[in-house]
Amino acid sequence: MIAPPRNIRFIVFGASLRRASLNNCLAGLASRVVEQNGGVVDRACMQDFESPFYNADIEAESGPPAGARAFSDRLKMADGLIVASPEYNASMPAVTKNLIDWVSRIRPQPFNGKQAFLLSASPSMAGGNRGLWSLRIPLEHLGMRVYPDMFSLAQAHQAFDAQGELVNATLKERLESTITGFMDLVEAAKHYRCVKKQWIEFLGEKPDAVIDRVETSSVEPAATG
Repeated sequence: MIAPPRNIRFIVFGASLRRASLNNCLAGLASRVVEQNGGVVDRACMQDFESPFYNADIEAESGPPAGARAFSDRLKMADGLIVASPEYNASMPAVTKNLIDWVSRIRPQPFNGKQAFLLSASPSMAGGNRGLWSLRIPLEHLGMRVYPDMFSLAQAHQAFDAQGELVNATLKERLESTITGFMDLVEAAKHYRCVKKQWIEFLGEKPDAVIDRVETSSVEPAATG
């Protein structure tokens, strides 16, 4: 059963370079849950945003690469970001951090004031959860409001059926209820906003024009079309 449209748009991002990865499968499942509950999905994968390693010389010569600009443009069009990210050595993959670093150089930087929900999938018993804790750090530093609850799918190689749905009914219900809770928050933030969001990269430090990065956004709804 499909819920009535809610006029909220999400970029659902499988942050793995391997197209058949468990995290891309989880992102696909999250996309279906969003659509079934009235949201609009912009499905994305890491290959859409290929970028060289961040280098200030490249930035000075030609600005952020096309992949980073594409991610920025699509994030600006969204009301919320849903990321399914692998865990590499108890942290996020280097390619994910690199994309964040490039996109953070775009002005106005598009993470500020956006809502985010983090997912992970792994064959391990921890489900990639440690990687999500590391991913929260740069996103929150850049002004994102990262949803407190995170979903980490353990033993993910055994968790999906042939249709890409979760075999375990309890896990399926928990994922769906958490995503709909996140959607409710995004909808409230979009339609009933009452604050401006100021982002100061080095909050508490003595003002210095060399390092100051300060932006204020009114948390306007994403563009339509």
